[in-house]
Amino acid sequence: MKIAFQMDPIDFVDINADSSFRLAEEAQKRGHTLFYYSPNMLAYQEGRITARGQDMTVQRVAGTPAILGEEREVDLGEMDVVWLRQDPPFDMNYITSTHILDRLAPGTLVVNDPFWVRNYPEKLLVLDFPDLTPPTTIARDLETIKAFKAKHGDVILKPLYGNGGAGVFRLDRNDRNLTSLHELFTSFSREPLIVQKFLPDVSNGDKRVILVDGDPVGAINRVPAAGETRSNMHVGGRPEKIGLSKRDLEICAAIGPLLREKGQVFVGIDVIGDYLTEINVTSPTGIQELERFDGVNIAEKIWVAIEARRA
Repeated sequence: MKIAFQMDPIDFVDINADSSFRLAEEAQKRGHTLFYYSPNMLAYQEGRITARGQDMTVQRVAGTPAILGEEREVDLGEMDVVWLRQDPPFDMNYITSTHILDRLAPGTLVVNDPFWVRNYPEKLLVLDFPDLTPPTTIARDLETIKAFKAKHGDVILKPLYGNGGAGVFRLDRNDRNLTSLHELFTSFSREPLIVQKFLPDVSNGDKRVILVDGDPVGAINRVPAAGETRSNMHVGGRPEKIGLSKRDLEICAAIGPLLREKGQVFVGIDVIGDYLTEINVTSPTGIQELERFDGVNIAEKIWVAIEARRA
């Protein structure tokens, strides 16, 4: 197949951690050809969806993860699969790219399905499963957020469309910074904030469970660094080997059919204790860590699912 990757700069990926690199590596191993372009090079041109980018050969060489060809423009309608793999923020630029990629259906398979990526951002899809999630409020109004904190005492405050642990704050019962943080966030963004009851189990780790076409294939535990609340690996969280618990399987059984139906082939959910906190569909990570811990080829499972959908 002909595969295009819409992703952040390939030159800067960590060959031992980046999931997009691992997906490209496995595709290349399976005989597929690769094309790379950045989100800014996506275009709608008089009925055609195009991208200006480069043919790509990936290699597991630190500092040189890919050999790129001469820049050229391609019609993405001639691709078999397009991977939507750029990281958030989930802003209007991101949303616009999903609208453009929508127009490739049904001839080209876009993974994950951009229509549902747009309608199921990570911190909003969980609202469909209130029995699985911690107490949550989404609001821009300060008094609403204050009332939630007064009720629950110890809370987590974060941007609704952030990623990688950026801008995540724990506000305990004695904290006096809520108003100042609200002023800070609302000074540069018109978006609401999300506030959730703090889960003490996070000290034992924030579990990332990987689902392929709606089925769980494994998990890694991300343990916060000393003195940190956030467990994201972007901010120093330590990955550990861990199995899937009965509760994890219950959560996956509840959400898996919806993910499969909506074309969300590669998804990473976050579970703290017994609670689902996020469903990551935009650019989930964790493949390489899980493969090392469990000795299972997760990238292969993803490509088998994609090839089956193409067939």
